Amino acid sequence: MSRALERQADARAIGVCGILFLLLAAIALLGIMAGAVTLGFHEVLDALGGGKNTFIVMQYRLPRIAVSLLAGLSFGLAGVFLQGALRNPLASPDVVGITKWAGLGAFLAGLATPPAWVSWSVPLGVIAGALFGAAALLFVGRRFGGVASLALTGVALGMLAQALMQYIMVLHPSRADQSMVWLAGSVYGSTARDGLFLSLWLLACLPVVIYSALRLDAGGFGDDTLISIGISPPALRGSLILISVLLCAGGVAAVGSMGFLGLIAPHAARILVGSRARHLVPASALVGALALSSADLIGRVIALPNEIPAGIVAAVISGPYLVFLLIKETARHG
Repeated sequence: MSRALERQADARAIGVCGILFLLLAAIALLGIMAGAVTLGFHEVLDALGGGKNTFIVMQYRLPRIAVSLLAGLSFGLAGVFLQGALRNPLASPDVVGITKWAGLGAFLAGLATPPAWVSWSVPLGVIAGALFGAAALLFVGRRFGGVASLALTGVALGMLAQALMQYIMVLHPSRADQSMVWLAGSVYGSTARDGLFLSLWLLACLPVVIYSALRLDAGGFGDDTLISIGISPPALRGSLILISVLLCAGGVAAVGSMGFLGLIAPHAARILVGSRARHLVPASALVGALALSSADLIGRVIALPNEIPAGIVAAVISGPYLVFLLIKETARHG
């Protein structure tokens, strides 16, 4: 009976992921067609073959779509691993402050290096900031309450990073406008180089993603249970947080800070396919990619000829859902 239920769950997960993939393909096609210059389906095919709209499609819209899909995938995976590590359904890289420290690292790197170096200094700053934020989270959280306090510790550290960023912007107002757009999260201006960087970064993270996915189900156990079955709780939770930080850093380096995507994607995936890691991880990645690409498309067409950054659209959609989750968790524990 259990095997039959397991096969049924597998079939459901495959079906859901297939539908999500088809939705991604539809959003990608709409993203190529829609914008300040609307293209028909045949015009898109002509552009792909070297026609008159080749520049719009190949140099502007296709890289933008690719980056939005890859960055959304990164945030979705980062969220599911972080929630597993902290055993907290309200945890996400944005909520616990990792994206804010990544943004602070990027901002400092941009200020400290010449403009010609920004293409490599900012990604390095993002990675350094995210790793510092995660290290501070683990150090402070474990000294003052263990796993249960990590989420609250992350919120406090994120507020500190935000305050430092605002202080630096006051000191350097000439960089504030550009930085605010980037920190809001935007796919605008993404290039094929950005897509290649993010693809290589995700490919490098893939072995650790697979390893972490295989151990994600164990993250739901308490520390005593993990020790009894021969698993080190600090090693397990530390590895899950590390891959979450690396995935988040790649996404932030490519598109800036995207609020709540790492929170919403795992929750939506959990509703669709359940909480088993082998179903949840791919579904979270697909939901994250779908959410960010949809947010970018909405931001591009809702206020033509202007554009609204995808991060703002994602936050507007995700904010009410976060309130709903808070009410739900309060009712469940109260």
